[in-house]
Amino acid sequence: MEEYQLYATMGAGFESVVAKELQALGYETVTENGRVFFKGGQADIVRCNLWLRTADRVKILLKEFPARDFATLYDETYAYDWAMLLPVDAAFPVKGRSVRSKLHSEPDVQSIVKKAIVDKMSAQYHRRGKLPESGSLYQLDVHIYKDVVRLSLDTTGESLFKRGYRIEHGGAPLKENFAAALIKLTPYDGTHPFIDPMCGSGTLPIEAALIARNIAPGSWRKFAFDGFDWFDPSLHEKELELAKSQVRPAQAPIWASDIDQSILEVAKLNAHNAGVLQDIRFKQVAVKDFTTDLENGVIVSNPPYGKRLKDKQGAEELYRQMGQVLRPLKSFSQYYLTADPDFEKCFGQKASKKRKLYNGNLRVDYYQFWAGRK
Repeated sequence: MEEYQLYATMGAGFESVVAKELQALGYETVTENGRVFFKGGQADIVRCNLWLRTADRVKILLKEFPARDFATLYDETYAYDWAMLLPVDAAFPVKGRSVRSKLHSEPDVQSIVKKAIVDKMSAQYHRRGKLPESGSLYQLDVHIYKDVVRLSLDTTGESLFKRGYRIEHGGAPLKENFAAALIKLTPYDGTHPFIDPMCGSGTLPIEAALIARNIAPGSWRKFAFDGFDWFDPSLHEKELELAKSQVRPAQAPIWASDIDQSILEVAKLNAHNAGVLQDIRFKQVAVKDFTTDLENGVIVSNPPYGKRLKDKQGAEELYRQMGQVLRPLKSFSQYYLTADPDFEKCFGQKASKKRKLYNGNLRVDYYQFWAGRK
C-alpha cells in the first residue's frame, strides 16, 4: 500500500481541534498554521474525508522544494511524474498562493506550474498541442511560503463543510464544520443535554446530534478522489459501510428553539435530511421565555450580532435577556459566539475564557462560561 504525506486544512484557530480529531482516528500529527500533517494510504484518505467534522479539506503533499526563481519552479515541477497522477484527459486547474517569498506574483506562479505540468504530460503521453482536460477534476495547489514550494492535490472536492444535508437555510447560517468546531471546543460528547436557544436553521443542534450518534459527517456526499482513475473505488463503499455500522442511539436530550417558526421549519427539514430529526426537540420560543428542567449539560449558541447600528440596540437587549434567563443555569457550561465586544457587559457576567475566531472574514469572539463558576 502506498503511503502518502497528507494534510488537513482548516479555518484559523481550529488547528488544535482538527489535530485532536485526527489523533482520535489514530494518526500521529504535526501542526502548523492552517494545516495538520499526517501519513496514510488511500483508505485513510477516504476515512478522513468521511469523518473529519472540523476540517475544510484533505490534501496529498506531492512535492516540496525551495525556489527563488521561475526557472527552478518550472524545473522542479517538470521533474515530477505527472503521468502517474494525471490521466491524459485530466482537468487540472492550478490554484496558487505565495506568502513572504521572492516569487510573489500568484498569477505567474500558477501559470508557470501549469505550463511545466502540461509540457511534462505532453512529453509523457506523446501529445502535441493542447491537452483535452475533459475528464475528472484533479485540483492542484501550489503554495509558496518563505521561498519553499509545496505542490499538492486536493482529495476532497467541495469543502468538507458541504455535508449535503442542508438544503435550505435562513439568513447567514454557520458553516457546518465551523459549528462542529465550536461544539468540539466544549466538553460535549453526547452523554449530557445540549441546548441551542437561538438555533436558526439548526446547524449547531444537528452537528451536536451527529456527534452524539457517531454519524460520519461525510456520509451523504461524493469526494474528488471518487473521480481519480488510480484510486481504488471499493474503498469508499467499504469505509461508508463501516461508518454506518458504528452509528449509535442518542443518549441525552438535544433542545433547539428559536423565536421564528418559519426558520424552525427549515431547521427541521435539515435535521430530517441528516437523519437526526427524531433526536432533536424543536420548539418555537423567544429567549426571554425560555425555561428548562434539564441539568448538567452544554449550551452553545450563535446569537444575532447586530452589526448594523439599528440592530445593535436590539441585539444588546437580546443579550440582556439571555443573561437574565440563561445565566442562572449554573449546572450548564455555556458558549456564545458573537462579534459584539460588549457581550459580557450585556450578559451580566465575565466569561471564564474568550477565544478569538474568524467566521468567514468577520472577527468574532467565543465566550465561554464554565459550569459552577460565578
